[in-house]
Amino acid sequence: MTEDLSPAERYAAARKRAVEQATALASFREMYEFGLDPFQIEACQALEAGKGVLVAAPTGSGKTIVGEFAVHLALLQGKKCFYTTPIKALSNQKYADLAKRYGADKVGLLTGDNSVNSDAPVVVMTTEVLRNMLYSGSQSLLNLGYVVMDEVHYLSDRFRGAVWEEVIIHLQESVTLVSLSATVSNAEEFGDWLDTVRGDTEVIVSEHRPVPLFQHVLAGRRMYDLFEEGEGQKKAVNPDLTRMARMEASRSYNPRDRRKGKMVREADRERERRQRSRIWTPGRPEVIERLDSEGLLPAITFIFSRAACEAAVQQCLYAGLRLNDDDARMRVREIVEERTGSIPNEDLHVLGYYEWLEGLERGIAAHHAGMLPSFKEVVEELFVRGLVKAVFATETLALGINMPARSVVLEKLVKWNGEQHADITPGEYTQLTGRAGRRGIDVEGHAVVLWQRAMSPEHLAGLAGTRTYPLRSSFKPSYNMAVNLVDQFGRHRSRELLETSFAQFQADKSVVGISRQVQKNEEGLEGYKASMTCHLGDFDAYARLRRELKDRETELAKQGAAQRRVAAAAALEKLKQGDVIHVPTGKYAGLALVLDPGLPAGRVNGQRGFDHVDGPRPLVLTAERQVKRLAAMDFPVPVEALDRMRIPKSFNARSPQSRRDLASALRTKAGHIVPDRHRKGRAAAADDQEIARLRTELRAHPCHGCDEREDHARWAERYHRLKRDTSQLERRIEGRTNTIARTFDRIVALLTELDYLRGNEVTEHGKRLARLYGELDLLASECLRAGIWEGLNPAELAACVSALVYEARVGDDALAPKLPSGAAKAALGEMVRIWGRLDGLEEDFKISQTEGVGQREPDLGFAWAAYMWANDKGLDEVLREAEMPAGDFVRWCKQVIDVLGQIAAAAPRENSTVARNARKAVDQLLRGVVAYSSVG
Repeated sequence: MTEDLSPAERYAAARKRAVEQATALASFREMYEFGLDPFQIEACQALEAGKGVLVAAPTGSGKTIVGEFAVHLALLQGKKCFYTTPIKALSNQKYADLAKRYGADKVGLLTGDNSVNSDAPVVVMTTEVLRNMLYSGSQSLLNLGYVVMDEVHYLSDRFRGAVWEEVIIHLQESVTLVSLSATVSNAEEFGDWLDTVRGDTEVIVSEHRPVPLFQHVLAGRRMYDLFEEGEGQKKAVNPDLTRMARMEASRSYNPRDRRKGKMVREADRERERRQRSRIWTPGRPEVIERLDSEGLLPAITFIFSRAACEAAVQQCLYAGLRLNDDDARMRVREIVEERTGSIPNEDLHVLGYYEWLEGLERGIAAHHAGMLPSFKEVVEELFVRGLVKAVFATETLALGINMPARSVVLEKLVKWNGEQHADITPGEYTQLTGRAGRRGIDVEGHAVVLWQRAMSPEHLAGLAGTRTYPLRSSFKPSYNMAVNLVDQFGRHRSRELLETSFAQFQADKSVVGISRQVQKNEEGLEGYKASMTCHLGDFDAYARLRRELKDRETELAKQGAAQRRVAAAAALEKLKQGDVIHVPTGKYAGLALVLDPGLPAGRVNGQRGFDHVDGPRPLVLTAERQVKRLAAMDFPVPVEALDRMRIPKSFNARSPQSRRDLASALRTKAGHIVPDRHRKGRAAAADDQEIARLRTELRAHPCHGCDEREDHARWAERYHRLKRDTSQLERRIEGRTNTIARTFDRIVALLTELDYLRGNEVTEHGKRLARLYGELDLLASECLRAGIWEGLNPAELAACVSALVYEARVGDDALAPKLPSGAAKAALGEMVRIWGRLDGLEEDFKISQTEGVGQREPDLGFAWAAYMWANDKGLDEVLREAEMPAGDFVRWCKQVIDVLGQIAAAAPRENSTVARNARKAVDQLLRGVVAYSSVG
């Protein structure tokens, strides 16, 4: 090609190559064996030009290359780079990758558990660690040039999302931000916000998957493609699946079915059996065998239950599945024994080590949050090495861990969301199936959904076809955030900072459409006002009088109707069995005999009253032999007994003969009686002074004599309706504007009441609260303030602190949790009482937990386990008493350790035992499985 260029063009191309080779990107590209994708090059060039970047791309597309380029730039420029991740496991993984590439001396790690080379120029950390650094004014922030926020779409997380926004808002302007996100549908909106708060930010969106993903449905022995082969963006659902769903829906086989009085024919039954033989949900071992035979392993099967993940492994073992040969089995055993060598034999037995190892040797494993973190790490390593080929996992595996597979299997499209079984969202489907297809290994990835009864192929196609989902802010101010902000910036500046949050940005944008409608309404109001103008006077005032008159008449009419209903109900309550009445209106109007007065309580005249809440509902026999229970609506006016009759004891309301005889007696006894016509009383409006005054003013108004009065009145009514609608829209705007700042104001008011803040001053109590991070930050601070933990030994303190972090997975009020006796039990009771006082204060200051702000009730469910473990009890005994998987136990212990560390830093130094005992409690908890689990 170069021969075809002119000398000038060749010279220009050479100059361009020379410029490119002189860039940092050129030297960075040489570090990789593969070429970079266009979106990666575009993002890296923007970074080198000094811009911030937001990169939104599918899972597995190589977004982290951009983050690694920020590391490369920082090292070239002699600056620091912080690489933040949402979870510790991902931090550990990223630390290992960067240390391998740049050397362990240049890379550090900071999580809640580990601190490795924290002064290095490149530090990998969880996002919370960076947030805490920003609030404490850490010296580590000096010379910080770049911050990479991996998985930044976590800011929509209901519980932790606020941390991402805090970091983005509070980072120094000189820091270049690299935001890496899954594909979200509102990336441009998020980019606009970043542009507002961080300066020039380039938004790079790529929806291209480097490894194409194919969607399938496995039903019976056959794997169907979800979509028909064809060109174009919109693909049609496979008609075979549609036909199968329709056939299953129309199946109505039942041995008791009858057609024309005969049983279903044998031929129909046979056809039904043939249909059933083609459609069923294959078992888990059968699925793995099928994938293996099709060359679709390794595979991750997502099951939304920990117990079901473990059961799936056992089912595969019982079925005799073996996915590894002898050589692979030996390598698995070597790796597992090396990684678990520090765990004592007695703990291995408790942890189910040998059953777990048998599954690994066969190439099969589970992966979920209930597993010991060390075990999960081993599963991840073996899977990446190709020594585990089938993993049964909960959806937590989809969040960030680098564990791609050739295939992903979804057993069901429904999961428990904490409150109910709900369909998975398109975003969740994209996140789960995004694991399928390993870049550089697989030519294509495969997502397989198992056929389930009542499955809709169209619904599945909708999930598979929606590649993106919107990013929604979950930002809410907290007590800790409030004192830290006021301490650094003062109340006014803090309020302004919070108004720059993405949450407020989204709320303000949602107001734009409503504001436009308000403007249109106001233009319409001007037109209506012109049309209702009267040359004789102020028609607006005249219309107001008409409305007031109408409203007063309506109000009196409602009062009259209510009074009549009360009078009618009172009359019904006086009825007795045997009364002859005249039903004034309705389907059963006419003569009737009361069989049961239908009073709402107990027994009346020996008969049980009818159970209802709408007043008496008498059971009557009409003159036409019908037995019916009437309602209050059948008696718009009071009813009185016309006469009385004896009802024979032998009367049976279900017997036509009994009804006929008694109805005949009723007609004979009372057929000649003419009921009194109910006379309407004088209308209340006739004597109402307010109505008389309004009518007088109306007649005296100049506009009353206008020839076009009714025409003007119609325009005035339209004006009034539109004005009312516009006022509602304005209230909606007011409700969405400054919502974050208003919440902040309420929090500040409560903190001022408790003497944590005095204007712009943060008190000593406030400085203590500033060191406490967590959901129950204010409760922890109040406990320290009240001194309720003084005198507790380390194990008792650990039990109390566990109530600040623990939250049961499912609510269970059946049994009260077991608690340590003595001082710990008393302190836990005092904690609950302090929470009750705070809960009342929050209600007074309109701080609502339902909005994600405020203090939930402390959960005492982990206190006994923390107490036992801190008292050096064995793992077997503790797990048995706690009735908890080892992974959950380790995770909660680590969270208790984290908060104990905060309490040790925040507790008073003088005349207090809390700080010293908190540090001792950390040492006593950090042993055994808790100590040798590097991931929490």
